[in-house]
Amino acid sequence: MTVAEELTPATPDESEEPIKQRKNGLYPGVSDELAENMKSGWADTELRDLEPVPQAAETAARRAALSARFPGERLVIPAGNLKTRSNDTEYAFRASVEYAYLTGNQTEDGVLVLEPKDGGHEATIYLLPRSDRENGEFWLDGQGELWVGRRHSLTEAEKLYGIPASDVRELAGALGEATGPVRAVRGYDAGIEAALTDKVTAERDEELRVFLSEARLVKDGFEVGELQKAVDSTVRGFEDVVKVLDKAEATSERYIEGTFFLRARVEGNDVGYGTIAAAGPHACTLHWVRNDGPVRSGDLLLLDAGVETHTYYTADVTRTLPVNGRFSELQKKIYDAVYEAQEAGIAAVQPGAKYRDFHDAAQRVLAEKLVEWGLVEGPVERVLELGLQRRWTLHGTGHMLGMDVHDCAAARTETYVDGVLEPGMCLTVEPGLYFQADDLTVPEEYRGIGVRIEDDILVTGSGNRNLSAALPRRSDEVEAWMASLKG
Repeated sequence: MTVAEELTPATPDESEEPIKQRKNGLYPGVSDELAENMKSGWADTELRDLEPVPQAAETAARRAALSARFPGERLVIPAGNLKTRSNDTEYAFRASVEYAYLTGNQTEDGVLVLEPKDGGHEATIYLLPRSDRENGEFWLDGQGELWVGRRHSLTEAEKLYGIPASDVRELAGALGEATGPVRAVRGYDAGIEAALTDKVTAERDEELRVFLSEARLVKDGFEVGELQKAVDSTVRGFEDVVKVLDKAEATSERYIEGTFFLRARVEGNDVGYGTIAAAGPHACTLHWVRNDGPVRSGDLLLLDAGVETHTYYTADVTRTLPVNGRFSELQKKIYDAVYEAQEAGIAAVQPGAKYRDFHDAAQRVLAEKLVEWGLVEGPVERVLELGLQRRWTLHGTGHMLGMDVHDCAAARTETYVDGVLEPGMCLTVEPGLYFQADDLTVPEEYRGIGVRIEDDILVTGSGNRNLSAALPRRSDEVEAWMASLKG
């Protein structure tokens, strides 16, 4: 069975919503005798020796910073709700980044509320308590414990997250009666937003969202450790793929996607984004996630993938690999140009440098190569001024990385793209060259070749650290690495 047969107890508590019966369930109801039988005979499973989650100290500091920014205001940050995939099946739940960042909790329907008080705020985490055994919810409801697994009790949650916990089912009513200024993170919980509809404004709520996005620009020590874990698992996932390229040739890009996904699920929470397993001309489609094309010897495979840790931090790494283990002369020329551009970009990642510097450095190298190859008319300064290289480079050279693959996206432009790099920032450096299969402005032999190289770079006090340095980048090193993995 995969879906609960939702039934109405024979004697439901009148104060609670009846448990909905599935239209075509096989049982018409529950007898009084069975309902009574199911209430008792269960062992005490309360967990009493729980330790706080590893990031509890960090989440407390983050809440303190949030409190200091918005004194005297009630702050409401929801985790979100389950989303229906089809009929009565749901997508796997992933809590909102804002909520997980501030609490460490990842369960659906949770809400963090910071109530203003003298000198700061009092935080409460609102959660669903354990399934009710008196009304039969635990075995009759589709989200009951016997269907989807045990939830933590509110007492357990307090120990884990270091925050007083209350029943979230009481929150909407309380918020509806609340007075004073309120800010909420929107887009995750329609019920909470409805309760606050006459108390919040879009402008004030946007200020809260922007603050929480900018707060993540500089990673703390826990976050850096999680990012390194994500990268290390990702490196192993790339090794897994190289070992089975022969099987991918016999099937499709899906074999590559599935192979990497196995590593992500075994060592982490999931993939951090849809894996791009783009072979041949598919490498020229920047976000190719259909992954249903052939994998052919002699072509290149552009693999852009990242493992997400159990705490939601994701890697974002790309390697462009020759399927047969050896670059052709033209493939190598294009690959080496992208590698040279990436080297220039990584060198520009320094504390105190402008965020744009690494992009500009990489784009200059690529523009120089395109002029040198006769694909665009120089001089290079003209090409860069007019952006003519973008026909083949297409995208920016990187982005912030963290709990979102494109992290801190709501930050103000002046603090992000127009900002300055600081120690603790983590970003990708990922130049690319893409010659579309139908691009008549380049020689025929170029068409259908796409190359991207991407690494995850941490800004340090004295320069930078390549978190994904364990994956070879130079073309000769890539070939030797692939050969060693294939035995």
